[in-house]
Amino acid sequence: MADFFLPKNSKVVAGRHHLAPEGARRVKTFRIYRWDPEVGGNPRLDSYDIDLDQCAPMVLDALIKIKNEIDTTLTFRRSCREGVCGSCAMNIDGTNTLACLKYTDDVKSDVKIYPLPHLPVIKDLVPDIGAIFDQYRSIKPWLQNDTPPPTDSERPQSVEERAKLDGLWECILCFCCSTACPSYWWNPDKYLGPAVLLQAYRWLADSRDTKTEERLDQFNDAFKVYRCHTIMNCTRTCPKSLNPAQAIGEIKKKLVVRV
Repeated sequence: MADFFLPKNSKVVAGRHHLAPEGARRVKTFRIYRWDPEVGGNPRLDSYDIDLDQCAPMVLDALIKIKNEIDTTLTFRRSCREGVCGSCAMNIDGTNTLACLKYTDDVKSDVKIYPLPHLPVIKDLVPDIGAIFDQYRSIKPWLQNDTPPPTDSERPQSVEERAKLDGLWECILCFCCSTACPSYWWNPDKYLGPAVLLQAYRWLADSRDTKTEERLDQFNDAFKVYRCHTIMNCTRTCPKSLNPAQAIGEIKKKLVVRV
């Protein structure tokens, strides 16, 4: 029988437990992944007991309270607090989502918070998303058109043409979908992943863009698109209720028709 071993310092160990203030009546425990590259060693799960009567309702509110009042060393990303920037994407209660859109009361037991899976961790809840943004740049995510725009107006588009972009332009690049995709876990250097492919189809579907053939050329290999096996984790986990799997299917259709 084969023996399998985890890489050194990869096992998550128990960490510190911060108790709620005396007299707290509605207490919820937040178990948060902690790892500091300057300290090294194994990552740990620190526990924080929070009085929900003294905290706003979202998981992000609890994280901010912890950082401001209990443990200033806790590190995470956040910005808008309105579900439009994607900064606070993390794995909460086993699902990739946005901390600013996740109600604490929706988690029935302790709230377990980890960084987005299958990415290098910079510190605590902050993953390194540089490689995904490199892939995003590779699809040239901007309007390309061979003709100059009208001098006195924007490029025209019918109501029907504009409607084709609904469900695409709303993507906020939180990468919850890509980091929930087993196909992306297995081939992160070759498969572009759901988030990038959703963005790619957004430009393929835009009637104002004239570079369809050039855009499709870059997808004509065995990995960039075709590593998608329609597992559907991407669509299930999207905090904006978008459908990356459908967009990937539309790209495949365009490739087949083109051949």
